[in-house]
Amino acid sequence: MNLLILGGRGKMGSLLAELARERGHNITVLDEPENTGARALTRDALQGVDVVVDFTTPHAVLENIAACVALRANMVVGTTGWYGEIPRIKALVNQSGVGFLYAANFSIGVNLFFDIVRAAAPALRSGYSGKILETHHVHKKDAPSGTAVAIRNVVHDAAHAELPIESVREGEVVGMHQLTLDSAGDTITLVHEAKSRRGFAEGAVRAAEWLRGKTGFYDFKDIFRELGC
Repeated sequence: MNLLILGGRGKMGSLLAELARERGHNITVLDEPENTGARALTRDALQGVDVVVDFTTPHAVLENIAACVALRANMVVGTTGWYGEIPRIKALVNQSGVGFLYAANFSIGVNLFFDIVRAAAPALRSGYSGKILETHHVHKKDAPSGTAVAIRNVVHDAAHAELPIESVREGEVVGMHQLTLDSAGDTITLVHEAKSRRGFAEGAVRAAEWLRGKTGFYDFKDIFRELGC
């Protein structure tokens, strides 16, 4: 499979390229300085590309999405910080007939964690209060993290409650997300902590493999079980 990785010289993009090559895929990389304003995403550049994978920044991703969708290139997006535009992007994707898959987090463990949160959230209807804490490295551009927002959305859907999110940026922390449910009688603490970025990158590569040849707008949390997980 031919993959074009946007942001491929960053930590996530570099690891994704490495793992994709290990799985036998052909990789082309474009970094942000080469692709300012999505100017490098031309018809010629996308010729023969099966899936474009974006791990850039919140200020670059929307232009990249618009260019790829306009040229009917399937796309996997791991960049966060743009989710207020989901309804508009979904409409563009459905109009163009391309395949588009995004995730706040491509880690299989995190997506299983969403299920655990969903099971615990009804405690908020039984006298518990709740809060979300997320901690990431100092280089992370957006706060709160897309994963923390996804956890909050899971809680809202399961318990119709809005929880506050506390964001911490320190050191080189890969990513830690914690949901605390507290009552007069006890405290429930659910934690997912990433040891490395490898789980994110592996999930993104497998997402690209799944998306090849498909059309439609997908959230990874809704399809990850189809990967055999």
